[in-house]
Amino acid sequence: MNAEHPVRTSQKRKAKVLATDDSEHLERVKSCPWKIGAHVSSAGGVENAVLNAAAIGANAFALFLKSQRKWHGPPLSEDSISLFKTRMEQYDYTPSVVLPHGSYLVNLGNPDPAKREKSYECFLDDLKRCEQLGLEMYNFHPGSTLGSISTDECIAHIANSINRAHKETNSVTIVIENMAGSGNVIGSDFKELGSIIGRVEDRSRVGVCLDTCHMFAAGYDIRTKDGWDAMLSQFDEKVGLKYLRGMHINDSKMDLNSRRDRHENIGLGYLGIRTFSHLLSDPRVQGIPLILETQSFEKPKDVWGKEIQVLQRLVTINADQHGALTDIEEKEMSDSIRVVVNLVGGSRTNKKSRSSNTTGNGKASGRRKKKGVEESEGEGEPAESDED
Repeated sequence: MNAEHPVRTSQKRKAKVLATDDSEHLERVKSCPWKIGAHVSSAGGVENAVLNAAAIGANAFALFLKSQRKWHGPPLSEDSISLFKTRMEQYDYTPSVVLPHGSYLVNLGNPDPAKREKSYECFLDDLKRCEQLGLEMYNFHPGSTLGSISTDECIAHIANSINRAHKETNSVTIVIENMAGSGNVIGSDFKELGSIIGRVEDRSRVGVCLDTCHMFAAGYDIRTKDGWDAMLSQFDEKVGLKYLRGMHINDSKMDLNSRRDRHENIGLGYLGIRTFSHLLSDPRVQGIPLILETQSFEKPKDVWGKEIQVLQRLVTINADQHGALTDIEEKEMSDSIRVVVNLVGGSRTNKKSRSSNTTGNGKASGRRKKKGVEESEGEGEPAESDED
């Protein structure tokens, strides 16, 4: 597959810039120890990501530092850098709650040395952009064997690239994302993530971002409190909880162990609201960015704003009722998100709930093709592929 034209690159189309300094922003619950936000648009300049995060009431955010569909991007201007930092301070965001996302073109495990070097240069450019902006972390997809080399060889290439990048940058922490497990992609098994980190020389500058949809697709059943705790126990054993630097919080269109990366809006997929109740009662994930990568239908204030409000309500219920979420509350929360999604997203086929309980209606997967490129409704991630 040609790396210049990866599968479903058009899927992660962030909402256009809708916020300005004068925009009305949804209320932020700044005191909440769980830092909930979304992957917002940086169209028009990285400085706009801060406004877009504030507009939806986010306490954390992710962004692209350049186009995720191109190997190269124009350098950050001094004006953009200065305004980004000014707005970070103005809207009370710290670098610890910002988790930039890397390009989907990058495959640091590519068996072809020339193509691997091309990926590395794109990767390094993003890391340097992080440092220009004063950001502390950078999240990326580890890579793929492309079916041509062993998993161990691929892991060695990835770790070598991280070691090399550490020597060419000053401070940014490189955050590896767990994957859903399709094809030859590395990182669906926690053991593989631990193996990469085990080969990194400066482990103070490496971490992991756990995606709830990815881990569910890879076979980690987190729908119950016991399942959630078992997952984190395995992560601690094979990787180490000290390396957990962020999470992507997404429901899943697909059932357990599907090996398919299909994000769904919160409460409308197989994971269901209760999964996120477990997450938002666990002090082990406090203080790190918890990033929505669900579809916003170019109405982030409506959709992500509602999802953030629902997730914040879960925090309150957990505190007031010690996690005793009732079936009625669960259904009300799912329905409130469904109403907004259906309103701004057009007609969506409702099906019987596919989560671990039956207190709400699910949603049809809804895939489509456009100009010969298969797309999925989910905005947060393209399906994993073996692009080189």
